[in-house]
Amino acid sequence: MLRMSFYFSKTGHMKFISHLDLMRLLTRALRRAGVPVKISEGFNPHPKLSIARAIKLGVESEREEAAILLREPMNAIDFRDRLNSRLPEGIRIADAVPTFY
Repeated sequence: MLRMSFYFSKTGHMKFISHLDLMRLLTRALRRAGVPVKISEGFNPHPKLSIARAIKLGVESEREEAAILLREPMNAIDFRDRLNSRLPEGIRIADAVPTFY
């Protein structure tokens, strides 16, 4: 299993998106980008995604940290590019770093 840590920015009109909506947005973007995400087991399966700190509503941020568990290894540049192609204006992945978990 591989953990992909990534850094993203939340600017412009996206500063008005809540933390839970941001989690949903990233989950949908990961699915649409075809990223091999590790899904939790149980009654309500969901991707193993975590954001280091909740960003306040109405606050822009340039470098927030998040991490996702992947089912299989993936190139960090490919991860960043595929995800950025599916994200709306105002949310951008700046960097990604794979680490084995």
